[in-house]
Amino acid sequence: MPVTAVRAGLRRVPALTATAVLATLYCPAPASPVSYAAPRTHQTSAAGTARAKGAVRIFYTYAPDDEIRFTFDARAAPYSRPQPGLPRGMPTDARGSIDITHRMTHTGRTSRIKGDVDCLITGGRTATFTAVVTEATPDAADWIGKRSGISVLDSGRRGDRLGFSWAVDFETDAQGQAVQANVGTCMAPAPFAPVTDGGLAVHHAELPPPPPPRQAPAPRLADSPRGTAGGT
Repeated sequence: MPVTAVRAGLRRVPALTATAVLATLYCPAPASPVSYAAPRTHQTSAAGTARAKGAVRIFYTYAPDDEIRFTFDARAAPYSRPQPGLPRGMPTDARGSIDITHRMTHTGRTSRIKGDVDCLITGGRTATFTAVVTEATPDAADWIGKRSGISVLDSGRRGDRLGFSWAVDFETDAQGQAVQANVGTCMAPAPFAPVTDGGLAVHHAELPPPPPPRQAPAPRLADSPRGTAGGT
């Protein structure tokens, strides 16, 4: 996606399209975030299945008056996504869903995308996951089929946080222009945005060992040739 100039000589990269964005880099004076969500109990067990789940509104410095919400449920499903070159899949394979809405105050318009989770990795209070977009409002239709990355921090009393890849994942194309970069599985920035409403939770689990090698089927005994096994 091309970079377009904005006020004060600063630049922004559209997050969804060239005209409507999901958490676009605007440039008004930053506002103070509102109060954090109520604290919850952090899950510390490393046993069971890794999971990140939440329904939150975030404060985004570059769109301080907009309403940006993330609803997600990412669950580990190790070695469940075989593909060419990875016939057994990955220990970070995951399932789940994400639903993101961004209501832009200056226009009253709401952009929305939904996606299917394909990767999740946790580390204590943090989790990173990715999802491939499957549905979008018309202004975000060019996001369908693309992967986006999300990071979350389950901070309990100190306030949860969330980060998203399209705010920072830029690369340079052949013409030397900044464009949105492709996102690999489980790739996302640090959770830079504070949660201002709702809550999220991370259940950490260690990465599982690889599955045992598949056993080759035992060869079947060949049928006895006619006339050689006790007959004439």
